[in-house]
Amino acid sequence: MVTCSSSNGREPDSVDGVKSVERLLEEKRRAELSARIVSGEFTVEKTGYPSQLKNGLSKLGVPREIVDFLFSWADAHDGSPKIPEAKGAIRAIQSEAFFIPLYELYLTYGGIYRLTFGPKSFLIVSDPSIAKHILRDNSKAYSKGILAEILEFVMGKGLIPADGEIWRVRRRAIVPALHQKYVAAMINLFGEATERLCQKLDAAASDGEDVEMESLFSRLTLDIIGKALFNYDFDSLTNDTGIIEAVYTVLREAEDRSVAPIPVWEIPIWKDISPRQRKVATALKLINTTLDDLIAICKRMVDEEELQFHEEYMNEQDPSVLHFLLASGDDVSSKQLRDDLMTMLIAGHETSAAVLTWTFYLLSTEPSVMSKLQEEADSVLGDRCPTIEDVKKLKYATRVINESLRLYPQPPVLIRRSLEDDRLGDYSITRNEDIFICIWNLHRSPKQWDDADKFKPERLPLDGPNPNETNQNFRYFISLLILCIRYISQDIEVTTDLFGYLSSECQHPWWMSIVQFWCVDKMGLQKFN
Repeated sequence: MVTCSSSNGREPDSVDGVKSVERLLEEKRRAELSARIVSGEFTVEKTGYPSQLKNGLSKLGVPREIVDFLFSWADAHDGSPKIPEAKGAIRAIQSEAFFIPLYELYLTYGGIYRLTFGPKSFLIVSDPSIAKHILRDNSKAYSKGILAEILEFVMGKGLIPADGEIWRVRRRAIVPALHQKYVAAMINLFGEATERLCQKLDAAASDGEDVEMESLFSRLTLDIIGKALFNYDFDSLTNDTGIIEAVYTVLREAEDRSVAPIPVWEIPIWKDISPRQRKVATALKLINTTLDDLIAICKRMVDEEELQFHEEYMNEQDPSVLHFLLASGDDVSSKQLRDDLMTMLIAGHETSAAVLTWTFYLLSTEPSVMSKLQEEADSVLGDRCPTIEDVKKLKYATRVINESLRLYPQPPVLIRRSLEDDRLGDYSITRNEDIFICIWNLHRSPKQWDDADKFKPERLPLDGPNPNETNQNFRYFISLLILCIRYISQDIEVTTDLFGYLSSECQHPWWMSIVQFWCVDKMGLQKFN
């Protein structure tokens, strides 16, 4: 929440007090969960007499360290190491983002462990070498698994859920559309959309209104990606239309399905009797119809134009990715094209909005970082809009984004399923194992990073390469193909925590420009499938 007010950007003390109490209660609850995990409450012991005796001694009050030492011989004589296992309690984590408990469990059980929820079982991987093995060294032995199953209803065979040859073919077709001339054209588009956001924030500041930045950033990125992908103006910053509500309905359904213990939506009759599923079906029909109409309009435009297709082809009136793909003669069905566009729309807009939100939150907690960012922006940009060449000069801004993505990766996990028996580190696994590669844990691991929980954009050299899976040996993932340039004039002061409060210094005119280079979830476009 950003509060635009004339009282030095401060909320009433009563509101600050409520937030302080809520924060303390949250910290207490997390500490209690951590203590329960460390105590071994969720640990699944091995079966058999040694395990029963071990449990009996523990119940009699024998210290855990002594019991573990006495029974270390049992483990030493077991020729096949067993993956550490924890039994999840849904009620213990139902109010948490699911990757928070995964981190606490990682600190206790290590780089690979099994997490069981009733009949469901998942391998949680937080070890860089194992992640590299799954994603690159032996990637053909793994599929997208439950990720594809969850997203099939909305993304079909789009880039994120697609496996194997479909993924490779679609990646080869789409990546050329992101050429330099296209990016240059998009900068103006992004600037125009950002200016509309600035005007909205400026009006809120003048009226002393509260604004929810996460919602505004989501609308901003939806507007940008709609134009960049298929030349459609959602205009969501100023209007609430049916198509916008439909997009968010589908997004919420995808999120809910990802954590649902039972896939009730697969029951045929449920689709007809459930009000929620009927609403989802109606939303999908509206989105698909809109995309089909846009594809048909673009096809007619391509048929009528006289432009010769070439490597950096771009129609000035419609520079969208859709237009490029159709003009290139991409031999693909309208259904596949629609799946690709839907994937990029859903993944690109939601994840990039999250990056913007968390980055501004982090900046609000570190005024010194904010000052350095402002100084670089003033030096490189002054009061003009950025260009492609400016990107190379905004080195500190790039590191701010790198560090924001480290602390709040998008997405926090990658999902895979083993297609055959394999060996992960010291452990053997069988086919059909569902695996969560926990990017959140890798990015915050005290084994991989000094001061892992601190926001330190300077932790990587400014003149060094951008961090990625390869040059950081799979301890860091750039999960978005995204570069955000932010420049904020000295008229803006972000003074307090959460997403910051705009002070009374924020009077018209003030500038905030967020330039996004078309965002696509890198699970779809990165080198490993």
